[in-house]
Amino acid sequence: MKHNIKFYNAINNIPQNTPPIWFMRQAGRYHSHYQALRKKHSFVELCKTPELAAEVALGPINDFDYDAAILFSDILFPLESLGLKLDYKPGPIFENYLTKDLLSSYNSKGIISDNMSFQYEALRLTRSYLPADKSLVGFVGGPWTLFSYGSNIKNDIKVTKFKDELFTEKVLYDILCPNLSSIIEKQLDNGAEIVYLFDTNAKQLEKDYFITKYMQELKNQIFSIYPNKVAYFCKDNPILGNYSSNEDYNLAGMVYGKNDGLTSLLPKINTGFIQGNFDPKHLLKSQSEFESYMRSFVDQMSSLSNEERSGWICSLNHGVLPKSKEENVTHFIKTIRENFK
Repeated sequence: MKHNIKFYNAINNIPQNTPPIWFMRQAGRYHSHYQALRKKHSFVELCKTPELAAEVALGPINDFDYDAAILFSDILFPLESLGLKLDYKPGPIFENYLTKDLLSSYNSKGIISDNMSFQYEALRLTRSYLPADKSLVGFVGGPWTLFSYGSNIKNDIKVTKFKDELFTEKVLYDILCPNLSSIIEKQLDNGAEIVYLFDTNAKQLEKDYFITKYMQELKNQIFSIYPNKVAYFCKDNPILGNYSSNEDYNLAGMVYGKNDGLTSLLPKINTGFIQGNFDPKHLLKSQSEFESYMRSFVDQMSSLSNEERSGWICSLNHGVLPKSKEENVTHFIKTIRENFK
């Protein structure tokens, strides 16, 4: 398979001078290439038309020279197969939410993954257009994040007890997990080197339930089926501080969703990668302010040797913000490559 050697080294925890660079949401509203396409097409058209999705995904590679491209799509589309009516204005808007009655007509565990064929074709096309020295990754939404959006559970709510535990766990573990596993398999079959499981809203779950039940189900139904091929992101991730989590959960790696502490954790990681952790808000700042934060970030990461930095994917602690300055993105990539070579 074609791939970026720096990305390959990072996900395999091989020491190297220069880390690979890619950002979550690197194809999106901050980018003039994307804005031009949005003037002609809706967000859904861009996602569900494979040629257009590939064009969006390739834009950041062509303009900024990231080391990896990511499938252009959205995590919430699987919910449409469960009967939810979804639109984007520009964020997701639901006309209805998950109910027992809605799911009573759901009788095939494969129907969700079958309905995501536009993603598989978009990946295949993106890989065919990508230069041979670039990597390609896919993604899915985490089961709790999908359930949370589909049930209208607000971001700032901490869930300590389910209103209907049987219904909730049926959706999570009997419907979403098997289908997400199938989607991951098909993304891998169509050119993705690894697949990220983006589970931002899992921060809503109580810590003990998250570790003892939720992550064990994900490990059994997803991570262990595709060992070292699935990466995990959860904001305020309770397992992030454990240096053996990649190995314990059969993960390819994790996204480090914090502003500090990466230099303490990274040297302890023996398998897989850790991705992060520049604050995306700095990309909004003036050139002088940005350069100050950039210098601090470089100094911090330079304090580690190549061996201690093995497994580092240089990135943000979350996704690119809509009003980020393109010149700051360009400068970030240039600065990292000049200082780590």
